This record gives sequence, structure tokens and C-alpha cells, in this order.
Amino acid sequence: MSHTCLSFIYLLSAILFIFSIRGLASPETARRGNLLGMIGMAAAIAVTVYSPLVTEYAWILAAFLCGGLIGTWSTLKVKMTSLPQMIAAFNGLGGLSSVFIAAAEILAGTPTYLETSLGMLIGAVAFSGSVIAFAKLQGLMPARALVFPGQQLLNLLFGLSVIITCVWFITTGDRNLFYILAALSILLGFLLILPIGGADMPVVISVLNAYSGWAAVGIGFSLNNVLLIIVGSIVGASGAILSYIMVKAMNRSLLNVMLGGFGADNKNTQNESDGLKRTAKTGNPEDAAFIMENANKVIIVPGYGMAVAQAQHILKEMASDLVTKYGVEVKFAIHPVAGRMPGHMNVLLAEANVPYDDVFELEDINREFATADVAYVIGANDVTNPQAKTNPASPIYGMPILDVEKAKTVFFVKRSLATGYSGVENPLFYADNTIMLYGDAKKVTEEIVRALEK
Repeated sequence: MSHTCLSFIYLLSAILFIFSIRGLASPETARRGNLLGMIGMAAAIAVTVYSPLVTEYAWILAAFLCGGLIGTWSTLKVKMTSLPQMIAAFNGLGGLSSVFIAAAEILAGTPTYLETSLGMLIGAVAFSGSVIAFAKLQGLMPARALVFPGQQLLNLLFGLSVIITCVWFITTGDRNLFYILAALSILLGFLLILPIGGADMPVVISVLNAYSGWAAVGIGFSLNNVLLIIVGSIVGASGAILSYIMVKAMNRSLLNVMLGGFGADNKNTQNESDGLKRTAKTGNPEDAAFIMENANKVIIVPGYGMAVAQAQHILKEMASDLVTKYGVEVKFAIHPVAGRMPGHMNVLLAEANVPYDDVFELEDINREFATADVAYVIGANDVTNPQAKTNPASPIYGMPILDVEKAKTVFFVKRSLATGYSGVENPLFYADNTIMLYGDAKKVTEEIVRALEK
């Protein structure tokens, strides 16, 4: 295959990837975006395999089989609720591939030390950081921020060591320094993500996604591969933009998230209920069904509890019953950082075939809570906590929240009065217009649906 033909198909693949990213920006075009991305990747792989540079087809076939089996297994076995940890794992695999390619280039005697070392460095941080993110999301280690005295100083020392070793390797080309750099980078990735709590996982996943993209850019320059450079830039830029959107939604800085860890220091937090003993009102599904069927407007606020209980399908059935049988106006309110990955709630609602026109982001729906008869909060906590607006001592202070407290009646579906991932108590549980519905989110909603159908 000629170099011109190879370059043309690479360019075509890059264009398809750009349109793929554009399609993924909206639920209505996400399927088309995925299809375009698949076509672009298939074309890129095909022309790469047939290029003159490829001679070992046995290894390529083995890689195809391994990757295909992993992808097929993930498609069939991984539940929608486990998508965050799967994405974290795939981000890590992308970073690890950059590390292996960089090592192969060094062993082959590449003279491009700068590009190779930077690609490996960023890829190693993406890999080890993704391992920690996966472990927290999967419950293999505590989801809270893990901190210890002198942690920031240790991170700074590791960061400086990585920079010094990288410069030293670039100037000398010593392979031993390359391996030391790889080890230090992996350790740095572990240390950077450990102090970040579960509430910040949407930001972390976006950042790690950007890291894997920038690592591909470095490797692309090392291999003189135009497609890797373009695709890596697209992934890196989109991850960076998404990270910016996430931290803006939390009214915080990316530096604060990556160096501090959301809720990392809760011992100084002053909850509004400190020193006060209050009682939360308790209701039952029949009460909730009666109030909602007599309402004019109901706004549903899904959170991670809905994802864990896999309650999105029964929630959609409840919304449909309210609309078709009782003529109630039903809308869904999504907070940008609800769940454990960007767009987590949107993905789950789309899986349940909730109409896209019924799903609204925070800035589009917040003013409507004041006119809502019912706010049905299912498994959300931190994204509805009024302390974000009222308590300057709270670690979530300043984060925009969904103003569910303005609804006439607020139903909170939770297993208990426990705090969310931030570790901050929610005073809304004890508000006069709040009724707690204790239990599994799916089972409680099923009981409401049964009551609505009587």
C-alpha cells in the first residue's frame, strides 16, 4: 500500500473520529456517533495491518483475539451501572499501551527521546491513576479521599523527581533512566488519585481520559504516525473540555480537585445540624403515589442510588403512568456530576427509553422546582444538599445544586439518612416539606407504580 493511500485513509479516519465526537455530544445522535467512530477505527486498523511496516502478523492476530474477547465479554457482562469503572479500566489500558509502545521504541533504539518519554510518562500516570479510580468505583478500596500527613509534599517530591529523571533521560538516552522514569510515573499516578474522593470521580475520569489522549499524541510523534497524533489530540482536548465543564458545574478549580480531593478533610466541617436533634418525616409508597397522581408537575431527580438499584426502567414506567393516566407533567432533572462518570444519569435514562425531551440539565430545570408540586429524589444526595449554598464551612460550599427544596413536597428515596460521598449531612432530610421513603430505590418505586395502577 502506497504512503499516499495510507495517509488518505488515515485522514478519512480522523474526520470520522471528529464527527463521532460531535455525535456523542447529544443522546439523540450518540448511536450515529458511535457507528462513525467504529467505522473510522476499523479503517485505520485495516490500512495499518496492510502497511509495509507490519511484518509480524501472528502477534497482531493474537492482539485482535485478545482485544475482541475482552470487548465482547464487556459488552455482554458489564452492566450499565458498572460503566464508570469500565471506562476507568479502558482509560488505564490506553495509558498502558502507550507505556509498552514507548518501551518498544526505546529497545528499538529510537532517537526521539523527548516524544517517547513524554508519551510514556503521561501514559503511566493515566494507567496507575485509572487503577485507583477503578478500585474505588468497584468497591475494592474505600471511595473516600485517602490522605496522610505530608502527602502533598510527597507528591511534590515525586513530581520533581519525574521531571528531573525525564530531562536526564532525554539528554543522555540511558535506558536505565527510562525504566526508572516509568516506575516513578506509575507511583505518581497512584499518589495523585488516592486523595480524591468518590464525589469527584466524574472529574477524575475526564482527566484520565485526557491523559490517555495526550499520551497517544506523544507516541504518535515518536512513531511519526499522523493518525495517532490527530486522534490523541481529539481525545485529549475533549477530555480537557469535559473536565472543565465538570469542575465548573461544581464551582471549583481543577487544581483544587486534583491536589486536594473532594471531602478529603471533613473533620473541620460544620454541619447545620450540629448540636441539634431533629426527626425526619417518614412516608410510604402509597402516600407518595396519592400525592403524585394529584399533582400538576413532578420533577424526578436521579442519582447514583438509582444506578446501584438499577431502577431506571421502573422509574420510566412510573413517569409514563403519571403522564398517561393522570395527566401529570413529568420532567427529569440531571446534575452534571450526578453518578460516577460524566453523563452517567443521561446514559441510564436513555437505556430506559426516557424521551430526550423530558430530560433537563441543572441550568435549564432549576427555576422550575418552585412551580413543582413534587420533587422525587431517587438516590441523589450531595447534588441536592442546601449546605452548598448556606454553609461556608462545608466542603461542598459553592457547588451549584438542584433546588429541590423549593418544591411543595420532596420525596427522598434512600436506604437511610446516611451522608453521600462528600460525607456531609443533608439538612433537607429534616425539612418540613420533605418525606423520606426508606428502602431500595427500585423496590420503593415498584410499590409506587403498583399503587398508581390500582
